[in-house]
Amino acid sequence: MKGLILKKDNLVPLLRKIRKGGKLVAPVQNRHGDTLFEVIDDLDRQQLDLEHQAQSSLKPFFFPQNDPLATYNCAEDYSFEPVVSAEPTVYFGLRSCDLTAVLYMDVIFSQNGADTLYFARRKEAILISLGCNQPFAHCFCNNTGSGPFLEYGFDLQFTDLGDSFYVEADRARGEELLERWSYFFTPADEDDRKKQYQAVLEARSNFRRTVHVDPAVKRLAADPDLQPVWRELSDRCQDCGGCAYICPTCTCFTIVDQPLAETHGIRLRQWDSCTFSGFTRMAGGHNPVNHAEQAIRRRFLHKLKIDVEKHGRPSCVGCGRCVDICFGGVDMIRFIAMVNDLKLPAEEK
Repeated sequence: MKGLILKKDNLVPLLRKIRKGGKLVAPVQNRHGDTLFEVIDDLDRQQLDLEHQAQSSLKPFFFPQNDPLATYNCAEDYSFEPVVSAEPTVYFGLRSCDLTAVLYMDVIFSQNGADTLYFARRKEAILISLGCNQPFAHCFCNNTGSGPFLEYGFDLQFTDLGDSFYVEADRARGEELLERWSYFFTPADEDDRKKQYQAVLEARSNFRRTVHVDPAVKRLAADPDLQPVWRELSDRCQDCGGCAYICPTCTCFTIVDQPLAETHGIRLRQWDSCTFSGFTRMAGGHNPVNHAEQAIRRRFLHKLKIDVEKHGRPSCVGCGRCVDICFGGVDMIRFIAMVNDLKLPAEEK
C-alpha cells in the first residue's frame, strides 16, 4: 500500500474510533510531568505526549511485572488452572526502538515452545510506531540498527511532516485499519513522499552522540580480559535492578506461588534481574558468582555477545533509558566506551 496522509487535526478523532474496538495504549503525560505508556480511557482527559520519550516501554503490557500464570488448588489433589487473558489492543506512538524490542521479545518467548500467555497478548496487538525526526538525548538506535525509522516490522509507521503525518503500512493488520477508517486519510502525493524521505535523512544526522556498538561487539567476541571493567562497574552498581526493569528487552523472571487461602492461590511470574545478588544463589545458600566483581557481567555480555551469537544482533535497541535510570552510571553507553577504550594485548605490541 502506498503512503497516506493523516492531518493532525484528525488524529484524536481517529484514535477515538480505534478505542471503540478494544484497548488503546499510547504515551501520556501524567500530572507529575512524566511521560508513560498508559491505557487511554478518555482522550479528552488524558494528554497524549508525542514530543518526549516515554520513560516506560511496552514490556509491561506483553510481559507484566507480576504476571499470573495459573491458579492452584490443593484441597484434595494438587491442580493448576492456566490463566490466559488478552483483548484487542492498539499501541500507538511507540518509537522504533520500542517496536524493535517487541520483535526481540517475540524471538525470546518463542524459544523452546511458544509462551502461551505472551503470544495471546501479542496476537491481539496492533503496533503503530512514530519515527523519531529528532532523536532524544541518550538515543543511539542508529548504532543498533533499530531506528530512528524502520523498514519493516510495524503494522503502521507514522512520520511527522509538520501539520500532518505520513502513514505507511507494513503488515496486513495495518492495511486493514487504514481501509476501515479510510475517510480519515488522503493519498500522499510526490511532494509528501519527498518530505518523508527528507525527514528520514535528517533524522539520521540529528543524533547528539555516537556510540560505537559494532567495534565493542567485535572486541567482546574475542573474549578479552574485562576484569578491570567488571570491578569498576560492580563498584558503581547499587543492585537496584532499575536497568533491567526499565530495559525493553530484559526478560529475566522468577516464579512464586502466592497463597490466597489455605487451600488455593495463584502462581506468578515476576520480573527478576541478573544483577541481583540472589539471582545465582543456590538452594543451600552458596553463590557460585563473585557478586562484588561480577554483578553486572551477565547483563552486558548477554546483550552484546551472547545474543549476537544466538540471534545475529545485539539485544540492546539503543533507547538510552538505562542512562537516565542509573544514578551509579552503570549504563550501556559507559560500558561500550570502556570496552572500546580497553587496551588489548595485540594493540600493546
